[in-house]
Amino acid sequence: MNYLGLDTSNYTTSCAWLDAEQNSILQKKKLLPVPEGQAGLRQSDAVFHHTKQLPDLLEALFAECGGHNPDAIGVSTAPRSMEGSYMPCFLTGHGTARALAAATGCKLYETSHQMGHILAALYSADRLAWLSPIRKPFLAFHVSGGTTDCVLCKPHPQECLQITPVSASLDLKAGQAVDRVGQMLGLSFPAGPALETLALDSSSTKHAVVKLKDGCCSLSGLENQCRTMLQKGNPPCDIAKYCLNTIAAVLLEMTKAAVAQYPDASVLYAGGVMSNKHIRQILQTLPMETAFAQPAFSADNAAGVALYAALRHRGESICLY
Repeated sequence: MNYLGLDTSNYTTSCAWLDAEQNSILQKKKLLPVPEGQAGLRQSDAVFHHTKQLPDLLEALFAECGGHNPDAIGVSTAPRSMEGSYMPCFLTGHGTARALAAATGCKLYETSHQMGHILAALYSADRLAWLSPIRKPFLAFHVSGGTTDCVLCKPHPQECLQITPVSASLDLKAGQAVDRVGQMLGLSFPAGPALETLALDSSSTKHAVVKLKDGCCSLSGLENQCRTMLQKGNPPCDIAKYCLNTIAAVLLEMTKAAVAQYPDASVLYAGGVMSNKHIRQILQTLPMETAFAQPAFSADNAAGVALYAALRHRGESICLY
């Protein structure tokens, strides 16, 4: 059986095809074009670019998959799995998925961008067994340009996962901090890969003092501290390393705080920021069981949305394979 997933997030147009028999996922995705010198897009521009990009990606995906109709379609319709979560750019994927479902007679399954990230991370980390209803809940971090969230994930017989917020950033998100510091250093958007490369030239272990409030972090001071370092003539590589060291230290402390609340929980890390090798290496020193999305499944993608459609369509709360 084959399943189609669509995700039109704030930064990436993405579609994915899950072949359940071959246990394989094919992805087609494209970043939204952000003008030089900017660190993001207005929602109206994001909607416009998704509208232009999605047909091309779907045509390429269907051509590569032999032109067959999927057995079910999944689509992300909101940023998070909570009431009131909304962003206009998701309307493009939602509308396209509804049209495809109506034309093909496929069942349509709607979920959130965050659910997609978590499921894609479980798939790529070989942890789909965590979806078993007999397993204990696990903690998941979704760390990207739009989120720095820690959530409790409880396996659910119908919805795959019941997602409950635990903690978050109270202001700037980790991905935003990376992009703003990168822009400050003359790097193009998205700045994550270039900032990571720049930081390799630094041996600095310095980071900002981490202070949490009820397990939640604040990252707004990081941008100002990096700007002060730049004004004082600190090498760009040290500024890049300071930024990444601070994000890693914050996630480390947030994880410890969340595990203190849920002592038996394993921890999953997803989202574009988690493709950073330096941050991952620091978090891998934690004593509890941890799992990380592979880089291709860390950044925005539709793989988890396709997987959600498969799980819902088959009526299974555990893995497909």
